[in-house]
Amino acid sequence: MSRYLSIINYRTLITLILSLVVPLAAYQFEVVYNIDLTLMSIAIIFPLVFTIRGAFRRREKALEHLSLFRAGLKTIENLIYFSQKISDADKLEAQEKIYALDHALYHHLTTKDESPVEFDKAYNEFLDFIKAKSETISGGTREKIFRFLKDVLDSADNLIGIHSHRTPISLKAYCLIFIYIFPIIYSPTIINKIGIDNPSWLTFFIVILSEFILISLYNIQDQMEYPFDDEGLDDIKLKLFRVKRK
Repeated sequence: MSRYLSIINYRTLITLILSLVVPLAAYQFEVVYNIDLTLMSIAIIFPLVFTIRGAFRRREKALEHLSLFRAGLKTIENLIYFSQKISDADKLEAQEKIYALDHALYHHLTTKDESPVEFDKAYNEFLDFIKAKSETISGGTREKIFRFLKDVLDSADNLIGIHSHRTPISLKAYCLIFIYIFPIIYSPTIINKIGIDNPSWLTFFIVILSEFILISLYNIQDQMEYPFDDEGLDDIKLKLFRVKRK
C-alpha cells in the first residue's frame, strides 16, 4: 500500500494548501471572473505529457541496455567457463571479475553519484586479467571476449548516461510553477460557473481534485525518469538483470 502512496509528497501538500487558501480568499473578497482556460491547459498539460513520454522512453531504453549488458557478461562468462585451456583457478578468478563488474554498474545505478569510477575500475581490472592470461586464453576466445565486451561497455555507458541525465529541468520547473499558480486562475472561474450563491464546497472539491490530478501526474513522471531506485511502482527490478540471479 505504501508504494501506491509514493506519489504523495511535499508537493502534494503545497498544492492542497493552495487549493484551500485560494478559493477561500476568492470567496472572502468576492473575486469572480470568467476566462477561457484553454491556454492554461496547454501551458500545463502539453509539457506534462511531453515529460511523461520522455521519462517512459528513458525507462524502455534502460530495459533494453540492461538486457544487452547482462547478455554480454553472461556470454563472456560462458566463453571462459567452457574453454578447456583455462585452469579452474583462472575460471574462478574470471568469474569473480565478471561479478565485480556486474556489481559495480548496478551499485552505481542505485546511487545518486554521477561518477562511474567504481565501474571503470572493475572494467580495467577485467582487462588486466585478460591481458595477464594471454597464454591460456586462445586468440579466438580472446577475440570473442573483446567482441562481447564491446557490447557490455556500450550498454553500460548508455545506462550511465540515462542515470546522469534527466528530461529537461527547465521544462519540469516551468510545468511545476504553472501547477502551483493554477488555483489562482482556476478558482474564480469555477466560482463563476457554479454561482457564488451555491454551496462553496463544490468549488473546493473541484479545485482540490484538479490540483491533485496534476501534481500526481507530475510526481509519477518525476519517479519514472529515475527508474533505478526501486521507489516508484514502475521502477525497474534490477535484480532480474544481475549475472547471478538470486
